[in-house]
Order: sequence, then C-alpha cells, then structure tokens
Amino acid sequence: MNSPSAATGPAATATARSVALLVGLGAAAYTAWVLEVVLSTGLNPVETYVSELAAQDQPLGGLFRATDFTAGLLVFLGGLLALVRLVRRVEPSRPWSVAGWSGITLFGASTAADAWLPLSCTPTVDPECAARETAGLVPATHQAHAVSSSLAMTGALVGIVALTLAARRYGRLAPLARFGPVLVLLELLATVWTLVSIALFTAGHGTWALGAGQRLQVLFVAVWLGLLAYSVHRERRT
Repeated sequence: MNSPSAATGPAATATARSVALLVGLGAAAYTAWVLEVVLSTGLNPVETYVSELAAQDQPLGGLFRATDFTAGLLVFLGGLLALVRLVRRVEPSRPWSVAGWSGITLFGASTAADAWLPLSCTPTVDPECAARETAGLVPATHQAHAVSSSLAMTGALVGIVALTLAARRYGRLAPLARFGPVLVLLELLATVWTLVSIALFTAGHGTWALGAGQRLQVLFVAVWLGLLAYSVHRERRT
C-alpha cells in the first residue's frame, strides 16, 4: 500500500492534473452538438436524437462522429487513469470512488464506440428510415449503436451518482460535493423525460420533444464532467 506522502506527493498531483485535463477536455468535446445552433444541420433539435447529427446520411455527420470519438476517448483515458490510481492505492474504504470512476470509464469507452457505430439515417424525421428500422431492414450498426448508447448513459449515471456520493461521504472534491446533488437530480429528470419520449416514439405516438429531453440529458452529463474535472484539479487527488 502506498504511504500517505505517496498519495499526495508530486506524482499524485501530476496524475490528478492529467485526470482533470483529460476529463475537462472530454466534457468540452461532448458539447460539440451545440454547434447545431450556428450550423445548418436541417434537424430540429427539439424533436430529433442527438446521435442523428452524426448519421451517415447527414452532411456534417463526420464532424459530429469525430467530436464524439474525441470526447469518449479523452474521458475514457481520464477515467482509466483515475481508476488505476485508486486500485493501486488499495483503499477498500473508497468503494463509491471505484464504482464512480468505473462508470466514467465505461461511459468514455462506449461514447467512443458510438462514433464507429453511426445510424445510417434519421428515423425521427425520415418516415422511410423509421419504417425500415421497425422492420429490421437497417444496417446492424443501428442495434449496435443502441447498445453502445445505452452502455454510455448507464456508465454516466453510475459515475455521476457514485462519485457525487463519494465526494459527500468521504469529504473530498468540495465543489462536486456541493453542486453535484443538484446535477444528479437534473440528470435523472432529463433521463426519465428521454426514456419516456423514446418509448412513446417507438410506439408510434410522436416524439414528445425527445430531442429537447436528450439534449438536456447530455448537457447535464457534460456540465457534471466539467465540475468533476474542476474539483479534481482544485484538490489534486481522485
């Protein structure tokens, strides 16, 4: 087991800075979808999936796939670095931290995978695409994308809840301990909105502002990641 000085020495500080930088840059890249405000995507942000911006038939799909991959890779590396450091310190009294960083790592890996598993078309605005998707006549990447997206959001929720609990329970990462609970609540509400909207859309009852709910969902993830990065940078430990 590392000594207390090793856990707070120059090497530990450098590691924490690297984690903060990677996660912070990943959070910034994860908000690239807001470019739709100034770019002509042809998609209604209130009604469409965020992932439809990166669909293969979209003119700017390559841009959004690249930013998704960048965001996922950066967060994955930051989460993995933090997780390895936690495991090496062998701190059984920090299970919430281990669970949280494991969730962040899963989120990053799955988000990066999303970029390589794009939708081929846009089902919320293209009835023909929606019909093909319902009939199972779309490429297998549609199903794979659904799985990777579900894993990404599961990892994000685990990370957000567990690390916020860890910050409050262990008396660490003060900004996260203070503001994290509000973001947890907002994220859970946005997730419920998104899931209900997806279920209604799948059942053929319209989109119910699916796009707005999902954009809030990913926005709160990005804001929380930014808060996490700031908290780690300020405290110099994970």
